[in-house]
Amino acid sequence: MTQKTTPAPALSAAVFSDETLAAAKALADDSYRPIWTGPSGEESSGEAVARHLDATIALLDRDGWARTTTYNTITAEDLPADDAKMTVKDMLRALLRLIRDEMDAPVAQLSLGTALNRVSQGDQGDPDTAWIAGSVLDVVIKAHTGSDSARAVPWSERLVRTHQDIVALLTAGAAFARAYGPPAVSAEAATA
Repeated sequence: MTQKTTPAPALSAAVFSDETLAAAKALADDSYRPIWTGPSGEESSGEAVARHLDATIALLDRDGWARTTTYNTITAEDLPADDAKMTVKDMLRALLRLIRDEMDAPVAQLSLGTALNRVSQGDQGDPDTAWIAGSVLDVVIKAHTGSDSARAVPWSERLVRTHQDIVALLTAGAAFARAYGPPAVSAEAATA
């Protein structure tokens, strides 16, 4: 007997072409504010922003991607009953058990926005590179969709998005930053 199988659906991944990146450059050049300057008022190099985006890919590959952020919040049911007969020692034990359980909980998957911010807390980025990376992703999405109002984070939260789509966007953003971002200033040139 021949068994008929249905082919698995192809995983969709957004494709960001060189033409999209060139269109994104034109949008960045026409921007009302300098795209490579962060909230500190200082410019970041294209390589620093690309490193931030690459680290975001690594983080999402390690911890997983979620379309939107979900927070594990403690509810009243999670807390021990407040029994008047409990001693302070019993209360502290219950509190420590709850804290230990929360710390041992599996790492939640991260949304694009959360992952970009998480990288800014480590040694691969900072708040400026997170801000600029978000701006870079925004111009790439504007060029990709043709919409002046498009933004990367809402784009990433659409029901149809996949992990591959987000990695493709981050990869395109890193390529954009390396191709069109300002060069890194060497330490000797900065102090001269």
